[in-house]
Amino acid sequence: MSDRGEVLVIGLGRFGRSLAMTLVELGHDVLAVDADHEKVQAAARDLQHVVQVDATDIDAMRDIGASDFETGVVAIGSDTESSIIATYVLVDLRLPRIWAKAITSSHGAILERVGAHRVIFPERDMGVRMAHTLTGQTIDYLELDENFALVETTAPKEVVGKPLAKAEIRKRFDCTVVAVKQADGMFTYATPETVLQTGDILVVAGEPRKAEQFASLD
Repeated sequence: MSDRGEVLVIGLGRFGRSLAMTLVELGHDVLAVDADHEKVQAAARDLQHVVQVDATDIDAMRDIGASDFETGVVAIGSDTESSIIATYVLVDLRLPRIWAKAITSSHGAILERVGAHRVIFPERDMGVRMAHTLTGQTIDYLELDENFALVETTAPKEVVGKPLAKAEIRKRFDCTVVAVKQADGMFTYATPETVLQTGDILVVAGEPRKAEQFASLD
């Protein structure tokens, strides 16, 4: 997320804490902040740099060096007022990259208007992914935009035992197998010579409806 690897995370609920911990695992330097003493104490068991501070107070944020960060993430959940003000504080401190979590569409629109460079909807996006995995043979689903999705599914019977070139999946189903994982193996790039076997896991790319139609094959 940041060229320098330094990220400021505001809000230590389940989402913010998980985000901060993962960023640390990926090698980023993270400063996590929250106004709640108990959340700060709990996060301090897993994170090296945690500060109790009111992120809506620009002077307090300036005192902890918030303006020195390249990237700030406002991960505040249900308190939309604090979320909006904290985002505005980061804008006022001129952080080059500001991401903010939104709960509703109107909340997201306000965050964008305030100056967030990117607004994310974790609950909505997870709900969409889960809904797509409840039908057919879809294992996971990631929609990159309204016209393109990646679908993880099992190899249907009618293409098992055939090289991809002969299975003609792109011609018949208008989607493309981009990666294959065999039993007890790792994902590898799919090639025209790749022969699909029963139990193989496929990553299929294409228009959402068509990729899901392929994933629904028995």
